[in-house]
Amino acid sequence: MIIEPRMRGFICLTAHPDGCAQNVKNQIEYVKSKGKINGAKKVLVIGASTGFGLASRITSAFACDAATIGVFFEKEPAPGKTATPGWYNTAAFEDEASKAGLYAKSINGDAFSNEIKEQTIELIKKDLGQVDLVIYSLASPVRTHPVTGVTHRSVLKPIGQTFSNKTVDFHTGIVSQVSIEPANQDDIDNTVVVMGGEDWKMWMEAMKKAGVLADGAMTLAYSYIGPEVTEAVYRKGTIGRAKDHLEATAFEITNDLSTIGGKAFVSVNKALVTQASSAIPVIPLYISLLYKTMKEKGLHEGCIEQMQRLFAERLFTSNEIPLDDKGRIRIDDWEMRDDVQEVVKELWKIAETDNLPTIGDLAGYKNDFLNLFGFGFEEVDYQKDANEMKMISSI
Repeated sequence: MIIEPRMRGFICLTAHPDGCAQNVKNQIEYVKSKGKINGAKKVLVIGASTGFGLASRITSAFACDAATIGVFFEKEPAPGKTATPGWYNTAAFEDEASKAGLYAKSINGDAFSNEIKEQTIELIKKDLGQVDLVIYSLASPVRTHPVTGVTHRSVLKPIGQTFSNKTVDFHTGIVSQVSIEPANQDDIDNTVVVMGGEDWKMWMEAMKKAGVLADGAMTLAYSYIGPEVTEAVYRKGTIGRAKDHLEATAFEITNDLSTIGGKAFVSVNKALVTQASSAIPVIPLYISLLYKTMKEKGLHEGCIEQMQRLFAERLFTSNEIPLDDKGRIRIDDWEMRDDVQEVVKELWKIAETDNLPTIGDLAGYKNDFLNLFGFGFEEVDYQKDANEMKMISSI
């Protein structure tokens, strides 16, 4: 079938298998171009099909020569209906891993559930014995708690007072004012349950108990801080409370893993175009101005560049992992440089519909958004029939 992007709000309803495969190949080629990393050899990635999770899996496999298991929750294709992009990304990743002689298997299901944890642990026992790195990169807005059975939904809201500021509709380029009402306590609590560290800790406890963590195993989750302009809706909002919980959980997990010499870290990453960030008011405008500024300074990175640098310059060097005063790894260091943030701050003041195409990188934002779904790649002929029924070999 001919597959074209079909948009509904901040979501693309279709994905292109060949475009997703091209996206994966491009990331693999980048990682290979940067050389080998003497890192982990048996890696579990929870949330492995898109964004930072996918980039972590690609870096583990093609820079470290690691065997990888990926866990995710994606929709498979049906005749005449495309799969979600993460499905096609994984199919392409497994194809490339197979060609390179690398072990790669995947589990599709609800990572919050006890069943998927058990299934994953059994696969590790059977095929790998133990893993030495666990990446936790889930980005779900909903979580059904495995103990209580209650379904919790996260919200993107400020705390304490109504937030008003500029935002942009990245489809139309129109800059407008947005106001978001503050969260109540239930909103905050639910967001922490979904996006905080509880499930990460449950994974690590289950794996330690089952004996599938190697001595000295490392686990890593991802966070974001960002600038003052996004603070009210992000770091000081409901999501920020969840990130605070996630970051605090890293210390609890490290304590739990002390008997095997294991450690947990949170890496604070750069603002990037993702399905999640596109839905957060203010963030698309900020990213558009940030991209323009960082590209002009030669500092721009996407997911794969961030993860390759994280592995090569933070996690797997002969030196101790550098941490900030709150015990976090900072790979958002280029984004948060004073010379970058000062420019973005000044651009923010003058940003409006008419000048955004000039002072911002809305075209780059749109292209990155399309790329998430396998569209916008020059190497792909989108007028050709594509096989929407591309399957994942290990599922």
